[in-house]
Amino acid sequence: MKKNSNELFFQLVALLVAVILVHAIYVTVVRPNADAIVNHAAEVSAAGGDYVVPRSFFVVIKDFEQEACFVLALWALAIMGYKWRTASRESRMLELPLISVSEGTRILPGDAGQLARPLQSLPKKQQDYLLPRALSTALSRFQVTASVESATDAANQVCETQSARLDSELSMVRYITWAIPSIGFIGTVRGIGSALGQAHEAMAGNIAGVTASLGVAFNSTFIALLISMVVMFFMHQLELVQERLVLDSYSYCENRLLRFLKSERT
Repeated sequence: MKKNSNELFFQLVALLVAVILVHAIYVTVVRPNADAIVNHAAEVSAAGGDYVVPRSFFVVIKDFEQEACFVLALWALAIMGYKWRTASRESRMLELPLISVSEGTRILPGDAGQLARPLQSLPKKQQDYLLPRALSTALSRFQVTASVESATDAANQVCETQSARLDSELSMVRYITWAIPSIGFIGTVRGIGSALGQAHEAMAGNIAGVTASLGVAFNSTFIALLISMVVMFFMHQLELVQERLVLDSYSYCENRLLRFLKSERT
């Protein structure tokens, strides 16, 4: 429960920081530069020159939809960074000799309690990691049932449950990856609607308003799709790290513990 509360608090703080940071960059850097470029193009057109649609980076990302996409992307990356750090900490447990059993040793049900003591002496936070939980559960089940099959099922169940939990915890990141292109499409609809509302100006020869609105329409979707691709890449990398953690943890249980278990009847 405490872990979930800490993670929720981190997500809320990360969202607040992302909003403040991105908005500050937009207010101080992006929109002033974009306005300067657009005003220069308008002055050239007013002086009798050809109106050229500005294609500067600042102009492409200046609208509110792109700002919202950057906020969501930064938030998603912060959440994934938090989970990546947690998975890395748990992965380091795989390098520790949590169970020390010599080759050829037979572990009987009566030995399970002694083997579990190093796991019980770990800090409380580390005891909640996947690998110690899987080992402790397998040893406890073996001590009670004296069944190798039951101990193997217990370790496997812990790993499967953890895999399902890790997958469900990515639901917010999946929502964000869906929301980013959706916001881009909202910008497209807004831009096209604004362009249609200025069609009479274009018919009179003033195309500046229409081109600016169409720029909003296409730029918002363009940036949203690019950001979504980046977020999706990191999300798949995180899923790969988490899946490897679960598989390596079960492999650790098999190689360091389960294959040495022997019931007293054999």
